[in-house]
Amino acid sequence: MPEKNEIVIYTTPEGKETFEVNLKKDTVWLDAHQLARLFKRDRSVIVRHINNVYRTDELDKKLTCAKIAQVAQDGKKRQMLIYNLDLIISVGYRVNSKRGTQFRIWATNPPVLC
Repeated sequence: MPEKNEIVIYTTPEGKETFEVNLKKDTVWLDAHQLARLFKRDRSVIVRHINNVYRTDELDKKLTCAKIAQVAQDGKKRQMLIYNLDLIISVGYRVNSKRGTQFRIWATNPPVLC
């Protein structure tokens, strides 16, 4: 059976920014660049928090991180790490970001379909 892979759009409560969110295997996946934009923090801060989550064994990297091939702006194919919702929420708590709280609420409360 083929794996389901969808993109949904997360819009901030203010409606000013939108983010493409990759849905795969029943979870959300974002890369470090997307996390930095989402939480309004420098990418280096996000990467430091990600590394600390794994260093302290808070989460298992094998279960929360995946590699994907992506074409960069220069046209070259690169391997990129993406992180699932568990890691995203963990980083969101660490960066103490209002945007992180808003995203956690959105991600853990799926919309009610009529």
